[in-house]
Amino acid sequence: MNQKQLKQVRKISFQTFIQILLIAISMLYIVPLLWMTFTALKSLEEIQLGRSFLPQIYHFENFPNALNSIPFLKYTGNTIFVVSVSTIGTIISASLVAYSFARLRWPGRDVIFVILLGTLMLPSQVLQVQNFILFNNLNWINTYLPLTVPFFFNAGAFNIFLLRQFYKGVPMELSEAAKIDGCGEFSLWLRIVTPLCKPIIAAIAVFAFMGGWNDFFNPLIYLRSDGLKTLALGLRDFQQQHGTQWNFMMAVSLISMMPTLILFFSFQRYFVEGLTTGAVKG
Repeated sequence: MNQKQLKQVRKISFQTFIQILLIAISMLYIVPLLWMTFTALKSLEEIQLGRSFLPQIYHFENFPNALNSIPFLKYTGNTIFVVSVSTIGTIISASLVAYSFARLRWPGRDVIFVILLGTLMLPSQVLQVQNFILFNNLNWINTYLPLTVPFFFNAGAFNIFLLRQFYKGVPMELSEAAKIDGCGEFSLWLRIVTPLCKPIIAAIAVFAFMGGWNDFFNPLIYLRSDGLKTLALGLRDFQQQHGTQWNFMMAVSLISMMPTLILFFSFQRYFVEGLTTGAVKG
């Protein structure tokens, strides 16, 4: 075996080792999901005995029985509405602000951007009291307005930073050519620059959707009526009523995870592309 062939064998062996290592690490993250699935398919007596990881008898009826114990579809519909509106607001506001920081020149732009980044160190809980007083004075309590409207004006410093980096990577020659054809700044943002940044926008959408879907604190503060509750609050109520029925609890929790898993795998290509491209450009 010559030197070239030896290097090729070493390269293949190293790549094989890395793949096996990554598969082993990924299994560590899959095991909790498998445990939830198998627990949801067990009887309560079998869970209490705890003799095996796999169910002795698969009780698929646990899923419909658990869902029928709470208005699951109502909670899911409420959550989809709130999360969809807040995600759209996040994308619109983040892209507009990021475009201003990246493509426009105005006095104090860089100073304000540094101040914006400084808000990343400010915990969101610090503003909860002021926000509650404001929304209470606006008579927004027990409505979806506190959970949706603020996202059209506050997209988050991290999202703005990511989009700004992408907007800065778009050649200015495209904007100059469009301006010659009579294109204004709003049209530049909507038709020229933003469509070129679809990967990072998809990544931000996934982040926003998952954050809103798993949000428990804000709905707990602002929502009072049972008909307005989101899925996170519904799961809390279910836990209070059926906390010892672990098979039902795992079944409901597993189903509530499905939308976020489907969303992630559906947009996985854009999600990974957005983050990796941002790392190269950043």
